[in-house]
This record gives sequence, C-alpha cells and structure tokens, in this order.
Amino acid sequence: MGTVFVCLTRSCYHGMRYFATVSNDPDTHDDFKPANKLENSNISLADVIEQDVKDNPVMIYMKGVPDFPQCGFSSLAVRVLQQYDVPLSARNILEDPELKNAVKAFSNWPTFPQVFIKGEFIGGSDIVLNMHQTGDLKEKLKDITSKQ
Repeated sequence: MGTVFVCLTRSCYHGMRYFATVSNDPDTHDDFKPANKLENSNISLADVIEQDVKDNPVMIYMKGVPDFPQCGFSSLAVRVLQQYDVPLSARNILEDPELKNAVKAFSNWPTFPQVFIKGEFIGGSDIVLNMHQTGDLKEKLKDITSKQ
C-alpha cells in the first residue's frame, strides 16, 4: 500500500504547513496525480527554497514531516521547536533527491534536518537543542506569532 501525500502546494494542519509531492506510483491514475508545476516553468529549486525560507518564519527541511519524522535528528528538532508554539513549515527531503541536494547547496550544510528562522540558516538538531538549552532559541523566536 503506497503512501499518499498532498501535491506541491501548502497544506495546513494544526498550524503546521507541509510541502510534499505524490509518489510516482504506477497504480495511481493520472487524474489523481498532481501536475508538476516546476516542470514547465522557469522556477528553479533554489527559487523554491529561497521562497520557502522567506515566506515561512520557521522552515525545516527534514526527513519525514513534523507529525511523522523519519529520523531521530529530525524528530528532535521538531520536538524542540514545538515547545515554542510557533508556526512550523516543513518539506520532506526524502521525497525528492534533487530538493535534498538543492537545500545542501543553498545552505552550504551537508546534513539534515536544516532549520531556518526568519530567513536565517540556524543549523541542525544539535544546534537547535543547544540554542534551546542556552535560551538563545527563545530569543530568536520571541516575535514570531504563535499558532492559531
């Protein structure tokens, strides 16, 4: 049984936005597959990432999604960020190897998760945890409106 995700649009669930794609499952009828909006456009993955980081006060590129992280480091970063009750936006890098490579190039950082706050690259779960423990994360997130 294949996993079905939403198309390359924003979905909101309990104040969190996920960006995902549908797998190329041969059993899925073409009518139910999303159109790839990047395929026939001049938009690059770098442009998508830049827009993600600009439009979302807290953006995380991770393995999985916040409700279902698929690695311990991604899970840790999400759990720490959720303590601050801020809107959390995410993209699952496991769905698209090209996106994964584009994020690495954008941040010049080799590992995941990658957390951006107010357009600034923060780092991975270890850095987010350390900032939480020192109080720096609270300061960084203080003016971001809490979830509705």
